[in-house]
Parts: sequence; C-alpha cells; structure tokens
Amino acid sequence: MKRRELLKVCLGGVVSASALSTPALSFSPTSKTVRVGVMINGTASWEMKVIKDLKLDEKNGFELELKDVSGKSASHVALMSNDVDIVLSDFVWVAALRSAGDTFTSVPHSYAVGGMIVDPAGPITEITDLPGKTIGVAGGPVDKSWVILQAYYKGLTGETLADKVEARFGPPPLINELLSEGHIDASLNFWHFNARAKAAGGKELISVKDMMSGMGITSAPPLLAWVFRDQTAEEKGEEVSAFLDASFAAKDILLNDDAVWETLRAKMRATDNDTLFTTLRNDYRAGILREFNDGTIEAAAASFEIMSAVGGSKLVGDSTVMDPGTFWSGYRT
Repeated sequence: MKRRELLKVCLGGVVSASALSTPALSFSPTSKTVRVGVMINGTASWEMKVIKDLKLDEKNGFELELKDVSGKSASHVALMSNDVDIVLSDFVWVAALRSAGDTFTSVPHSYAVGGMIVDPAGPITEITDLPGKTIGVAGGPVDKSWVILQAYYKGLTGETLADKVEARFGPPPLINELLSEGHIDASLNFWHFNARAKAAGGKELISVKDMMSGMGITSAPPLLAWVFRDQTAEEKGEEVSAFLDASFAAKDILLNDDAVWETLRAKMRATDNDTLFTTLRNDYRAGILREFNDGTIEAAAASFEIMSAVGGSKLVGDSTVMDPGTFWSGYRT
C-alpha cells in the first residue's frame, strides 16, 4: 500500500490535517524493542504492569518499552511523530484516518465500554424517562457513547434524544462529581469512572453494550484497539505480533488470577476500598477480549455504520463504511 508523509493529527476524535515534513520511518530489522505509549496511571497500564512483572515480553522474545502519554490526543501525536510504535486508541479513529488516506491499522484490545449511571432513588428508572432531564456526557458532542445512546433512543422511540434532554459535556471526573452532587440526572461516562460511581452507590441504567445489542449487534464491538502504522506492521511485524501475544497472555491472567490483582491495587487507586477494588476488577474482566476473529471485525463494522449515521463525518471521517484495513490482517488469535 502506498505510504504517505502527510500525517493527520486527531485531537478530540476529529481528524484534522497537519502537514508534517518528516523523513521516512526507519526501524532496525534486528530490533526487538516495542515502544508502547500508554497513560501510566490509566487502565491500560494495568495490563502493561502484568506484562513487565511476569516478564511476558521476555518470554515472547521482545522488550516492552513504555512511554507515558498524558491522554488520547497526546498518544495520537506520539504515534504520528514516531515517538512510539503502538498506542491504545479506538478503531473508529483508525477507520477515519484510513478514509483520509493515512495508513494506520489496529488489533482489538477491549470490549470495555461505558454506560448510563443514575441515582437509584432518582426520577429515571428506564430510558423513556430521559425527556426533560439533564445528562452529563464525558467528552463532547461526538463522544461515541453519546452517539450510540442517541441511535438506541431513536430506534426505541422514533424521537431525537438531543432535542429532548439537556446534555452537559465535560471531563470524566467532573461528570461523576456532578452526578454525585445531584446537578445532573444521569451520567454517560467511561467504564472505569462508571465503576467508581457504582461503588459510591450509583446504578447502571443501561450499558453501551446493551444498547448495541438492542440495535441488533449481538456480538460486542471492540471499541478500544492497539493502533500502529501499516509500515510498522510491515517492518516490525514479528515484534508487533509478539507484543500482541504478550497482551493476550496478560488478559488471560487478569481474567483468571485473583492474586495478580492485589499487585494492581495502588495503580487502581483502591488500596483502602474493597468495594471499589472489586467493582473495578469485575468490570475490567467483563470487558476482556478473549479472541480476535472475523466475527469481531463484523461487529465493529456494524457499529461503525451506526456511528456514521448519527455522528457523521466529525466522528468517522468521510466514509460511511469501515475501511477493510482498519484491523490488521496479519494477526488473529
């Protein structure tokens, strides 16, 4: 596939062009180091700690080099400027980049998605109670969970949810705070912030996974994915595959070994709160991806069409269907 030197920086999920004149990427064919950009205090770092602690990188013939990034936008910049080989993002971003002509690809990482949290003693007991209420949404107007909720509500009622509610957008911690203080009636947040809200007494009204199922997507789409360049896959394919093998091995351990979770308490910020610790662990396990096959890709493609219909080009780029190269053909479980 033709390589481009025009890199497009995605800030906040919207693809925007920023022409960067950079030399061709150069990777040593003998290098066994894989540079991965993650938030050191983020949930992806839990898996990375298991890989390092149990030497799963060494066992798979490579060295995992972690680089701290401050958030999704920073990880995108790090990937595009060749500071790292791989970052954690989402397949929708990859598909949007490919629709603009940039050659990035991905392998699914997690099914973990957010959902709607309400006060169990509050006025919302079902989705049809939402009109007239205030919903706090982590992110912005093209946040994927918000887009999916609107599509689900439209299919359920035939009405446009955005016209029926007041949506307040903000960072995840603020959304949880607004809910706990009663300033909003419901929150739509990322899974780990929802876990904290549930541990504090909140109730999940519906998950994004259940919304998808309600729209006919019975197999959960893997929104989160490990993202890298096509060129990286071509020139460091062995190392990328080794990293993915280590990643899936760590997932299996996290799914089945309670003891390893005790080593993660500090990273989880749950050292003195057993309820929070258990909620985070159980919700993380519920999102663990156990396999990557054609069915995984079909679920992603179906969800992409829904997000395209509701979110439009600001979310998915110029294409209404997922580019076939969005997921790397060189790896399957």
